Amino acid sequence: MNAPLPIGVVGVGALGRHHARHLASLEDARLIGVYDVDAAAARRVADEVGTVAAPSLEALLAGVEAVSIAVPTTDHATVGLEVLRKEIPVFIEKPLAATLEEADALVNAADRVGVQLQVGHIERFNRAIRAATPYLDGPLYLESQRVAPFQPRGTDVAVVLDLMIHDLDLILHLTGGVETLDVHASGIAVLSRHLDIVNARVAFANGAVANATASRLARERVRRLRLFQPSGYLSLDLAQGTGAFMRLRPNWRPGTATKLEDVVEQIPLEAPDADALRLELQSFVHAVRGDHDTVVTGHQGRQALALAIQVSEAVERSPVERFSAT
Repeated sequence: MNAPLPIGVVGVGALGRHHARHLASLEDARLIGVYDVDAAAARRVADEVGTVAAPSLEALLAGVEAVSIAVPTTDHATVGLEVLRKEIPVFIEKPLAATLEEADALVNAADRVGVQLQVGHIERFNRAIRAATPYLDGPLYLESQRVAPFQPRGTDVAVVLDLMIHDLDLILHLTGGVETLDVHASGIAVLSRHLDIVNARVAFANGAVANATASRLARERVRRLRLFQPSGYLSLDLAQGTGAFMRLRPNWRPGTATKLEDVVEQIPLEAPDADALRLELQSFVHAVRGDHDTVVTGHQGRQALALAIQVSEAVERSPVERFSAT
């Protein structure tokens, strides 16, 4: 049996604190320490999870064989490249970087030294997605809705990078990552300097079409994904981790039924309940140990970022008038 993987966490803010908490409890990992530019925050989290607060990034990297990065997006490239220069595998929260140039630098650095670069697109580990996987059969129409109440945190970027990128990554994954042919989008900024609500329509080279809506101006949280494919229709509630697969009953013949239930078979989608972040970090540890492939590679994270930027650029081209908060 392999020894636990020595790992560290860089950035222990709202999300990084949970990275440290989960990594400290994984049997396959050994949390060596945490580092944050806010030394007091680092000490506080270190005390909570039973590890040490490193005095510098260099000191943390000296004792680890993998790193989880949960710093602000604008710092992803700076921190990630420093880690990769030491040939240490890295997990980086989504989005991979603030720009495509930075994303390319990270991907190229990881490829050059031959280590894992995993991107934190956590919805890949959503219970509803895990339950739907056995029934997926090349969806050709995809519809996502992700809305949330307004919170000042996260408004330093447009809602496309804040929320929609989760669904864009899922859409790319479910359509096989094929070439994007066309992107149309519209959106407005209402309560921040950046886009707060966006709707996008994306057409892919394999004939699939996706319609995605993201908003941070709602009164309640909604995270839904609907998938239509020749074999049936999947309706997923990503917030609850539940869903159903609807398909024609194999023995149905036109004119032989009077109720929808006689025509359509509904299969509840079930998967073991588990913390998605814990599963995600565990998958990274297993990938570094060589137990399985990286779930969301740097190349895939770069593709999701590229599509998010395409959507934002399509909004700029949209004839819909856009308003900005003052």
